[in-house]
Amino acid sequence: MNIKQKLLPTVLGSAVSMGLGVTSNITLADDDFYTALTDGKVSFLSRARYESVSDDNPSRKDAEAYTIRTTLGYETGAFEGFKGFLEFENVTALGSEKYDSNPGPQGKNEYSVIADPDGTEVNQAYLQYNGFDTEFRLGRQELMYRETPWHRFIGNIVWRQHYQSFDAFTLKNTSLADTQISYAYINKINFILGDDANNAVFGVEDGSVDMNSHLFNIQYTGLPLGKLEGYGYFLEYDSSLYKTKSNKTVGVRFSGGQPVNDALNVVYALEYANQDQYKSGTMDDQNYYMAELGGKYKGWLAKVSYELQEGDGTSSFKTLLGTNHAYQGWADMFLSTPSVGLQDTYFTLAGNVVGLKLIAVYHDFETDKGSLDAGNEIDLLLQKSFNKHYVVGVKYADYNSGDKKFATVDTEKFWVFGQVKF
Repeated sequence: MNIKQKLLPTVLGSAVSMGLGVTSNITLADDDFYTALTDGKVSFLSRARYESVSDDNPSRKDAEAYTIRTTLGYETGAFEGFKGFLEFENVTALGSEKYDSNPGPQGKNEYSVIADPDGTEVNQAYLQYNGFDTEFRLGRQELMYRETPWHRFIGNIVWRQHYQSFDAFTLKNTSLADTQISYAYINKINFILGDDANNAVFGVEDGSVDMNSHLFNIQYTGLPLGKLEGYGYFLEYDSSLYKTKSNKTVGVRFSGGQPVNDALNVVYALEYANQDQYKSGTMDDQNYYMAELGGKYKGWLAKVSYELQEGDGTSSFKTLLGTNHAYQGWADMFLSTPSVGLQDTYFTLAGNVVGLKLIAVYHDFETDKGSLDAGNEIDLLLQKSFNKHYVVGVKYADYNSGDKKFATVDTEKFWVFGQVKF
């Protein structure tokens, strides 16, 4: 037997072994990828709601809406740090539509506004990568920088039946101790009017507005007395009707709480922000102030809060991308800050009564410019949760107008809702 004859079986065997190894690795990788795709998590939410609006606007009829929102999502498992998420959303009106779901010339202007139009859309669709102490996302997604529902500047407007989402690239980094650094580049806003909505008044086309915006947010939790947050939101709108609204907001917030004894905790928050024109924006320089102080005692929260959005009669401090329903009254009289600005002094009581979650809020409104009486409002919520999957509740808002020089009308809103979530 020559040397070739001796080596040939060895070489062939090695090659076969290597081939089998490669095939095995490929098969293993394929299996891992398939497992990631199929071993994911399905999410489902359905919320049925009745909403009524009664106001003193003589040109509009009282409105009522029976709607149901359904979302169905799927999050894949992880593969090499990557995973994906896809979520569909549908809003359906039940019965006759006695409400204006699309504010503007295209809507049913004989009725008061309930901004929950019919429609089906992709609410979220993104690819996510986790690595280097950082979460990266690319695609359509919801954005929030604070806990629900405190999305003052950037939020998903969860109260309306359609969510607000963004076509964006985002990242969150936690490399530094007690620190989260977030950044987002936003290409498009997908508004709560849904994909089918076109509203020339608001510059909305196919339910969205193009933009070229950058968001920066840093949160530090290593302080003994609370959390420190700094942010810079640079909003540049591409829509011709929105261009003048382009603005930059830079601010700082401190919030926290301290125990007084075993039963009582003091809670507090302070926040300041400045907003000015950006790119093609035309607004004047305006400020934002917020302060609150309260206490938690045996499951109850009581606090007093003050919020000021400056306005000079021409322009005012605005939170165009926030979950504004959570602020300045549930009657939604001030979703957009009036040009004369707004001061809101409000008192909140929250706790549990016979197993029901109770929230009661009283608002006293006053304009910044001219110190006009802008009205007052009482808000009430009773809600019950069952087995982590089911929620039922009722909600009420009663706004009473103030000075006749300030153009608002008495408004009552009422909701009954039920939700199931898995």
